[in-house]
Amino acid sequence: MTRLPMSKLLASTCLLALAGCSVLAGGDRQSTTIYAPQVRITADPAWPQVDWQLAIAKPSAARLVDSPRINVRPTPGELEVYRGATWSQPATDMLEDTLLRGFEDSGRISGVARIATGIRSDYKLTIDLRRFEADYRGTELPAATIELNAKLIHSIDQRVVAARTFNTVENASSTATGDVAKAFETALDKTSTELIGWTLLSGQADAQRMAQTPAGK
Repeated sequence: MTRLPMSKLLASTCLLALAGCSVLAGGDRQSTTIYAPQVRITADPAWPQVDWQLAIAKPSAARLVDSPRINVRPTPGELEVYRGATWSQPATDMLEDTLLRGFEDSGRISGVARIATGIRSDYKLTIDLRRFEADYRGTELPAATIELNAKLIHSIDQRVVAARTFNTVENASSTATGDVAKAFETALDKTSTELIGWTLLSGQADAQRMAQTPAGK
C-alpha cells in the first residue's frame, strides 16, 4: 500500500496514475495489474414484469471515489491506494455498466438505457456513489465497501417515487490485492442485484397506484 497524507491525496493520486509508465532507478519498469470485475446478475423470481421504461443517469461521485485507483482505508481517518493496481474503468462506469446489463438481462423491463441516449422514459434512476473502497475497520483483513444513495424519479413530473441508501460490505479472504478485487466483484454483484430489484418493485408499485388514481386527482 502507498501511504498518502490527506492534504496531498489528490495530487498524489494523479502522480500514481502515471507511475506504471515511469522507469525505476534499477532500470525496471513498474508493472500495473488491471482488475476488471465481471458481474452477471441473476433475476430474482420475485421481481415483477414491468411495461414502463427506465433511464439510468450517470452515477455521481466525489473525484477521489470516482477513480481508476483502488482505494483502501487502513484507519478511519486515512485513505490510501494500492500500488501497481488499478480498475479497468472508474467506479461510476463499472456501476452504470453493471446495472444496465443487469436490467437488460433480467428480461423484466420493456426498455432501459443510459439517460444520455435520450430514451423517452417513464422513470429515471439517479445514483450518488459515496464509497467504493477497501476498509480495514480495525480488523486484520480489508472488506470491499460500496455505499450509494439511489432515487427513482417519475420522468414527467420529476416526483421522487422512492429513495434508499444501500451499503454492502464484503470481506476479502486475504490482504492480497487480487483477493480484494474478488471481494469487490461480489460486493458489486450484491449491490446491483439489490438495487435492480428495489427499482423494479418501487417503480411498479408507483405505476399501479397511478393507474388506479382517477385523472385529475
